[in-house]
Amino acid sequence: MKEKTQIVFATHNLNKLKEVQSMVPSHIEILGLDDIGCHEEIIEDGKNLTENAQIKADYVFNNYGKNCFADDTGLEVEALQGEPGVISARYAGEAKSSEANMQKLLDNLKGKSNRKAQFRTVICYRTKDETLFFEGVCKGEILDKKQGEKGFGYDPIFKPEESELSFAEMPANLKNEISHRGRAFRKFYSFLQE
Repeated sequence: MKEKTQIVFATHNLNKLKEVQSMVPSHIEILGLDDIGCHEEIIEDGKNLTENAQIKADYVFNNYGKNCFADDTGLEVEALQGEPGVISARYAGEAKSSEANMQKLLDNLKGKSNRKAQFRTVICYRTKDETLFFEGVCKGEILDKKQGEKGFGYDPIFKPEESELSFAEMPANLKNEISHRGRAFRKFYSFLQE
């Protein structure tokens, strides 16, 4: 039996932590920031998703000395020149309210026929020897109104190309199969298994 490998996921978001823990092979144990006693908010002031992911991974590695990965995800809407992008979580302000973010996005898309959008996740994996990046993209469109109760963030207004359901209407296993985060993490896990 393989010894369990512990890797820290640089997040305080329990939804994301659970989603990722449900996808990893059994010999890998994913810890969140709270599990290692890191309760501070890591300031993400990068200009893009890649920089933000690296800022978080570097912070944990440099301060706690643990192999770590961090992700940053953005929703990029074509008609809004890639907004909200790197500020997706704070689109409607620092309160990080999903409801307010969705409402602002729907308001900004009023009257626009192009609803094309994509979710993009960048993972930065940091160890003593290397810093690696893995990316996942899920293309789709922004719905006119919210659909579904599951998921988090923009899930109720995002419908991926592969489905008639919004992310918020899908069972978790289906969402993990086609989501940006699922795709990025599968690349990451196949690397870890090598």
